[in-house]
Amino acid sequence: MSLEALEAGAIIIGALFMCIALSLPVAFAFILVSVLGMWMLIGGDAGIKQIVVNGADSVTNFALVPVPMFFLMGELFFRTGLAVRVFDAFDALFGNLRARLSYVTIAGGTVFAALTGTSMGNTALLGSLMIPEMEKRGYKRHMSIGPIVATGGLGMIIPPSSLAVLLGSIARIDIGKLLIAGLGPGLVLAALYAATVWISARIDPDAAPESDAGARVRGWALAKLFAINVLPMAGIVVMVVGVIIFGIATPSEAAAFGVLGVLVIAALFRSLSWVALFQALKGTLAVTAMMLLIIIGSSTFSQILAISGATQEIIGTLRDLDIGPYGFLVIALTLLFFLGMLMDPLSIMLLTIPILFPLIQTYGFDPIWFGIVMLLMIEISMATPPFGLGLFVMLGVAPKGTTLGQVVRASVPFIGCDLLCVLLITLLPAIVLFLPGLMG
Repeated sequence: MSLEALEAGAIIIGALFMCIALSLPVAFAFILVSVLGMWMLIGGDAGIKQIVVNGADSVTNFALVPVPMFFLMGELFFRTGLAVRVFDAFDALFGNLRARLSYVTIAGGTVFAALTGTSMGNTALLGSLMIPEMEKRGYKRHMSIGPIVATGGLGMIIPPSSLAVLLGSIARIDIGKLLIAGLGPGLVLAALYAATVWISARIDPDAAPESDAGARVRGWALAKLFAINVLPMAGIVVMVVGVIIFGIATPSEAAAFGVLGVLVIAALFRSLSWVALFQALKGTLAVTAMMLLIIIGSSTFSQILAISGATQEIIGTLRDLDIGPYGFLVIALTLLFFLGMLMDPLSIMLLTIPILFPLIQTYGFDPIWFGIVMLLMIEISMATPPFGLGLFVMLGVAPKGTTLGQVVRASVPFIGCDLLCVLLITLLPAIVLFLPGLMG
């Protein structure tokens, strides 16, 4: 074991944590540490030139093309009002079921996750749409906030997940297979969330009204409402996922078809306007620019760890412990869980992927399977204090007087669902690997 390499790695990682603790934006924290590290390890102009070369290579990667397209899909879906139509249809579908709006949140949020690929956007939309109505109808906070925080996180798992595209690009694994692999666990999670709502309503019947004052639509009227408001959007999801599974199109081409599909449907509903298009493009540009800056800094950061020898020493140390595959898995999941309490999802991925992915293959784990496990743990981090982004997005749209403690307590049962899902896919890897297997 090289003490110098581990010391260098500790200094580099410590400097990154210090920058983030000082509230420096993540992208600039990575870039600053990368510049200083390259200057010291390689020296002078050669180090700066290496940063420029690495940065250019990291963002001129064809695998990143689907990400802004998926962002644009979600922005268009939200800005044109198509999302409201989906929730109206599910509202009528569930009739007068107790805790109906909690189920509507889970069902509509699952569809929305499949059309946006982003967790924060999913959480913000669900909160702004559902919280006011739930408050008006007398839902207790844990029955309104909990399902929203949980279902908002599905944007990380259910394809097309923009974070999955980034993970696949950084870890250099098949992005199409990784996207499709998230569908099974995502649907399992949605079912677990619905079961949690049912159990909560049985334990505390006063937490949600028995009969909401919702629209009573039956028979052909309900079928027509569902066919008009949900099936076109579901068709987009099926098209995007299906063409990837059957090898008809690459993820980039599928994402472009998805954007075109949302544009066509919005035009047919006469909800497409220049204002909505401008807002969608503006939102997509802002998020994409931030993402590319982070990738530039993180790619060089990973190389600094490699040049210093820290990455190899950490990997070698873990191998020497002789803890076995599942011992390593427990350590990896614990690491991701605790990092989730302190850092945002992108930072977690960019810091851990260079260390964890070389190891998982030596222990015999499928990289696609581990990618989904990693996304699940990052999803848990979105609802974990003190810095879970999903918690703060929820606070931003929650009624006045809502505290962080209330949001955390409402999220706890659903975090349990996430951990149960991790256990299920560990015992039954086919939940993750069946659909990617169809792609050959």
